[in-house]
Amino acid sequence: MGGKRFTRAEEQLRPDPRFGDRTLSRFINCVMQDGKKSVAQRVVYDAFGIIQGRLAKETDPNAPKEAIDVFQRALENVKPFVEVRSKRIGGANYQVPMQVNRKRQQSLAFRWILEAARGEKGRPLSQRLADELYGAARGEGKAMTTRDQTHRMAEANRAFAHFAN
Repeated sequence: MGGKRFTRAEEQLRPDPRFGDRTLSRFINCVMQDGKKSVAQRVVYDAFGIIQGRLAKETDPNAPKEAIDVFQRALENVKPFVEVRSKRIGGANYQVPMQVNRKRQQSLAFRWILEAARGEKGRPLSQRLADELYGAARGEGKAMTTRDQTHRMAEANRAFAHFAN
């Protein structure tokens, strides 16, 4: 197996211009395609604008007040705690449930939210992303389904947990 490679990506990451949030900055980088960061920023900030508009109509007192809070709550909800990894033991492949480290939790959450938003067609990405983030913050949507399936797989294969090392 390859050793862990440490790069200086963490300290070089600039907080995003509008909210000064590093996590959001990384998310914008994940949205970005072909190095077009300004397009990615516009998509994300437009999505935040749509979410903000929805929050204004929200009556639930427990609802977040800011779009950035919705984003953070959505991430927390989508992050998986366990996943299954294929492991070959004695000529048979087993799906072994394993804990997910923090960094991978975040990148999986980003990936699932974006896949869900990009998978839907017919509307601007900012609208689809707003829907997905808003849904995830409330514990629904495609990204949440993906997380639940991942957890269910891990639960179903708990018998093989002793192969984890």
